Amino acid sequence: MSDFGVVLFHTTSAALRAEKMIRKAGFPGKLIPTPRQYSSDCGFALRFDWTLAERVREMLTGASVEIAGLHPLS
Repeated sequence: MSDFGVVLFHTTSAALRAEKMIRKAGFPGKLIPTPRQYSSDCGFALRFDWTLAERVREMLTGASVEIAGLHPLS
């Protein structure tokens, strides 16, 4: 299992907004193509340190960024 997770999004604008937010918060993260094992309306996913999963979820939902899900990256 990887040390990373991914956030899936419904829209590209949500993905871009989320990346900007986590970088501003000082969390490591990067937009990547959505992994094949996950489907999403958007072609981008946000890769992040899985140990920060709850904090990332809270930050994004608190800022009303619509997410399609958080998953460990295998």
